[in-house]
Amino acid sequence: MKIHPSATVEDGAELGEGVEIGANVYVGPHVKLGPGTVVLPNSYITGWTETGRDCRIHMGVVLGHEPQDHAYKGAETYLKIGDRNTFREYSVVHRGTAAGSATVIGNDNLFMAYSHVAHNCRIGNRIVLVNCAQLAGHVQVGDSAFISSSVLVHQFCRVGSLAMVGGLSAANQDIPPFVTCGGRPVAVTGINNVGLRRAGKDKKVRDNIKTAFKIFYRKNMLRSEALEKMQEIAETEEVRHLIEFLKASKKGIIFSAMRVEERSRSSILHDEFESQDSEE
Repeated sequence: MKIHPSATVEDGAELGEGVEIGANVYVGPHVKLGPGTVVLPNSYITGWTETGRDCRIHMGVVLGHEPQDHAYKGAETYLKIGDRNTFREYSVVHRGTAAGSATVIGNDNLFMAYSHVAHNCRIGNRIVLVNCAQLAGHVQVGDSAFISSSVLVHQFCRVGSLAMVGGLSAANQDIPPFVTCGGRPVAVTGINNVGLRRAGKDKKVRDNIKTAFKIFYRKNMLRSEALEKMQEIAETEEVRHLIEFLKASKKGIIFSAMRVEERSRSSILHDEFESQDSEE
């Protein structure tokens, strides 16, 4: 174990075997750092924060501070972090708001510089948050999702597993698994074939996902009708997972880019007609 002389490690903090603490780091009295975790200079780790093994916490990171939520009244809340997570410069993760609640992060995730994970988020495994990506409270992110630079995700939204969200996007509805998407508002542009291949999904799985999305996005059905049709062609676990994700949505599902373009054209035409009427 290595602790720099200028670091502050409060009584009660628990440091696992091989932990390294850099210059000017603060570690609060309820913090537990797993074996092999490295904390680089000027980081601030507080609250009831617990990390797993071999995490790497870069300069200026803040973990487990009070949530940015008016509802927080000083209760004991938690930040639970799994193994082998990397937090790059000045990334911030807050703990839960309600007493006994937690922000939970899985394993093998990368949080790039200035990314933010708000209170009560649920983050899976092997996720990448690129520089300045921002997750509001209670957001859920599925395994192997990729959230690009400066993306904003509204509170209580879900980002499905193996979804890829393009930079500068803003999401205020659920993003299904296995899609590529982007824009403001964010819209589906296709299937994440590259991500699916890298995850070892074979052609049968990819084709089944593609068929399911054509039913959901291209057939102009009610959602209930589309889900029934999708159930009929669900030959893989991935499509069954997709169906359950869509059924569970409370925020609504993002549109396809084609639908957004149609709505935009309709709005433009409406504005043109309104303008002509006012001129007449």
